[in-house]
Parts: sequence; C-alpha cells; structure tokens
Amino acid sequence: MKMPGENIHQEIRCHGAISFARFMDLALYSPEAGYYENQQGNVGRHGDFITSVSVGSLFGELLACQFAEWLEALRVRHHPMRIIEAGAHDGKLAADILKWLQIHREKLFSEIEYFILEPSPIRQGWQRETMKKHALAVRWISGMTDPAIQASGGIVFSNELLDAMPVHRLGWDAEAKAWFEWGVTLAGETLVWMRLQEIIHDSRFAIPAPPELLAVLPDGYTIEISPAAEKWWREAASILVDGKLLAIDYGFTSGEQFSPSRINGTLRAYHQHHVSDDLLMRPGEQDLTAHVNFSAIQKAGEEAGLKTENYCPQPQFLTRILSAAVRQGDFAGLDARQIRQFQTLTHPEHLGRAFHVLVQSR
Repeated sequence: MKMPGENIHQEIRCHGAISFARFMDLALYSPEAGYYENQQGNVGRHGDFITSVSVGSLFGELLACQFAEWLEALRVRHHPMRIIEAGAHDGKLAADILKWLQIHREKLFSEIEYFILEPSPIRQGWQRETMKKHALAVRWISGMTDPAIQASGGIVFSNELLDAMPVHRLGWDAEAKAWFEWGVTLAGETLVWMRLQEIIHDSRFAIPAPPELLAVLPDGYTIEISPAAEKWWREAASILVDGKLLAIDYGFTSGEQFSPSRINGTLRAYHQHHVSDDLLMRPGEQDLTAHVNFSAIQKAGEEAGLKTENYCPQPQFLTRILSAAVRQGDFAGLDARQIRQFQTLTHPEHLGRAFHVLVQSR
C-alpha cells in the first residue's frame, strides 16, 4: 500500500508540476492513497468534520418525505420510480431515506429502484455493510454511463459531493490583467505552490468577472473553477428523462464569488475538526473542499434542457418540507432529539449558513 502523498510525489518527479485539480484528485480519490479511500471514519464528532447526515437521521427523513411527493407524481405519469444517489460515502443517508419510506410509504417503497452511484470498490464495501437491512432494495453502479440508469425517471441527487470535486485554482495578475493557474511542484521533498501559464484564453475556464471588477481586483486574488463538477452535472442531466436533479452543498452564485473576505479563495482543508489553509499538508490524510459555484451548475443543467425549479438556502428547503409534512401527518411533531438535529441543520452558526439546495427538473 502506498503511503499518503507518495503517489503525488512520484507523479511530479516523473512529469513535472501538476495543476491543483490533479493534486486534489490524487489526494482525495487515488486508489490506496486517497483520503476518501482510506478514511471511512472521517465524518462525525470523532472524525474530521460533520455533515448533515452525521447530525442524525432527521435530514434523511425529511429528504425521503420530499422524494415521496416527487415520486408519487411520477407514478401518475407511469414512469419507473428511481432514486439515484451519488456520493453516498458510507451509505447512512440511503439507509435513513429507505427506512422512512418503508415505514411511511410502504407501497411506494416496494416500487422504488434505489441506485448508489459509486466508482470505488472500497466505498461500495462500506455502503453494503451499512445497507444490509435494505440490500434487496439497493443496486450499485460505478458511473453515469451504466445501462441500468439510462433514460431514468425519478430523482438523481447528491449531498456534499460537488464541493469535493477537483478544482483549478486561479490567481489574478493585476499588472498583466490576466488570470494564471496555480500548480503544485516539489522543492526537495516538500510540496510547494508554483505559478503555471496564463489561462485567459483557455476555453475550459469561464470566469464570471465583469471588466469593471477586474480593473480594481487586487493582485493575487484567488478563485476556484470546477469543470469537473459542471461536467458531472451535465452527465446527470443527460440520463434524466422525467424527474428531478438535486444538489445540496455549500456554495454561492457567480455574483457572490468575488468578495473582499475571500481574497484567497474558498479552498479549505479539514483535519480532526480543524480548518486549515495549508492545502498541501498531509495529502491523503485531510479533506479538501471548495465552495460550489451554483450559477455554473445551474447553467450547465439548463443548457442540457433542464428547468430550474428552486435555488435556496438549506434552512428554507428543510423548513418547507417539515411544514408540509406536519400538515400531512407524516410528522406529528419533533421530539427533543429531532429538535436539536433540526436546529443544527438550519441555524446559521451551524450547517444553515453556507449550505444551499439546487433543484432542476425535466
């Protein structure tokens, strides 16, 4: 088994400096040495960070309630009812969703095909262990091109997936009036930043900055661009013939991307609940995330023929679901444990500040 970071050192020695997107891909997803391949217990109180799922089962129960409403509408239109979850980590969210549906929507539960899209055999193993009670209700696929999910009707969704997709890190050269890309190289045995070529004419990058802003943008201002996230969203849109495409993640719109408070960008590293700007430290042993540009994701979906139904903060999305569920009798009221979970999911000092929800449909 390779030691964390060894794969990155080896690639740089063989091929020279790499983009940060490549560094992030290797640090997080490389077989054997990637953070998400070796850190099953990285989520929760005793891990590196908390998520909406690790707070408790209420998050999945509220999603299940909303999914049931959407799927019932599909039944009327005589489409197969599929839920496709991407980025399921250890499978706990899928288990929470299916448990609620089995208890509260027994007939619907019996008709649903639940797919977990997971390219990693290691993570599939974690998920299968979690999903033992629902093994007959779940199928695993490794990619969007799998024939089993083509021309799908239903729901394709991800929770905290897009923020972990590789990003290119760009800096502004105020004197040259051009963007350049930050790369990663070696100084001896130490990973260090290296300025790569100017990318102002690179078609991969659509940088949403008006000329009047660029005229006053400080030298070195840093942003992140994720062609990988946009590509993934287009691929997800392409398989959906009738239903919803949903992302829950932390991020902002293009108009919010440029801020005096984010001069160094939004990339952060997480290790044992400590947030760090040292992105090159401990590759393979710390999480790396960047804010999602929801405007770019929304545009990718609309160009693929989807209609944007909703973009709102997570507290607003979950509150609407809960209010409707209480009126319909799915939740008689929250007990003390659920109230604490809901507060954590929605309070601006916890998970309610940065998380947003994008819903598109066809």
